[in-house]
Amino acid sequence: MKPETLKPLMGYVAGLLFGLGLGISGMTDPARVLGFLDVAGAWDPTLLFVLGGAVVTTFIGYRLVLRRPHPIYAEAFQLPTRQDLDTRLIGGAALFGIGWGLSGYCPGPAFASLGGLTAPLFALLVAMIAGWFLARAMPARA
Repeated sequence: MKPETLKPLMGYVAGLLFGLGLGISGMTDPARVLGFLDVAGAWDPTLLFVLGGAVVTTFIGYRLVLRRPHPIYAEAFQLPTRQDLDTRLIGGAALFGIGWGLSGYCPGPAFASLGGLTAPLFALLVAMIAGWFLARAMPARA
């Protein structure tokens, strides 16, 4: 197969594995996420283990992958270069956290849960898509 064909296929496989991992770990259940955020009540530490596993995997994976001169299906790695904090970043992070805390969904689990679409999930997806369009309409600082 050609690299132009394999790159999107590998992206699909990675997304499928991510979605399966979310489903198997129970992270598509907003009650589990909200239970993790309820530190003063019936705290559910499950998300802590899932996040910990992701951090360890990413820590090791990045060190192994970045030893390569370039990705398998691309000419160069595309790594962020900006290191400053601006109002768009802070505002977006705050909105993400508020939405996650209110709904129990972040984007990955929200899309992975599309098979069991409910009114609250639909409302979250509409708000998230509207936020993407709003963010694109806002002027970016260079």
